[in-house]
Amino acid sequence: MAGLLETIAVPRAAAATAAAALPSSASLAPVSGRRSSIKFSVFNGLKIQSTRSSVSFNSFTKSVQRRGGRIVCEAQDTAVLVPGVNDQTWETLVMGSDLPVLVEFWAPWCGPCRMIHPVIDELSQEFAGKFKFFKVNTDESPGIATRYGIRSIPTVIIFKDGEKKDAVIGAVPKTTLTASIEKFL
Repeated sequence: MAGLLETIAVPRAAAATAAAALPSSASLAPVSGRRSSIKFSVFNGLKIQSTRSSVSFNSFTKSVQRRGGRIVCEAQDTAVLVPGVNDQTWETLVMGSDLPVLVEFWAPWCGPCRMIHPVIDELSQEFAGKFKFFKVNTDESPGIATRYGIRSIPTVIIFKDGEKKDAVIGAVPKTTLTASIEKFL
């Protein structure tokens, strides 16, 4: 069974050194005694959810814990830099764009989609002003996904002058997406 690390106790002398090495989402919080505690931001990612089953013996029912479980994705929404587009905004934002557009087709329940979100965010910063970046939640806008034959997510499609020019399927490395983008600059 998987657990989450919530706090780490750090001796005071090392607290300043440790704080310098922390990501910006972590913070030092004082704890009673002679120690400081480092509190990391909450991470809800892939977890193993244990399975319970009930066993019935004539007069009573007993809950039994069995080995194993199922993997569930409780990841937070990580795509914060790339705005979403839907059926109502598709024509103006994507088809009517004067710049080439990269569109990521994704869904909240898709683990590989969550892996590629930070890569798309980085690319949107690197190619700002040269390319536009959007994402389409296929659960909320299935019409767009159907129109472009999206059968697997994540799928990234590049549009230029309102036409589909290139598609990349799956959680691919940043270099693969960069190469696709550079073809249309």
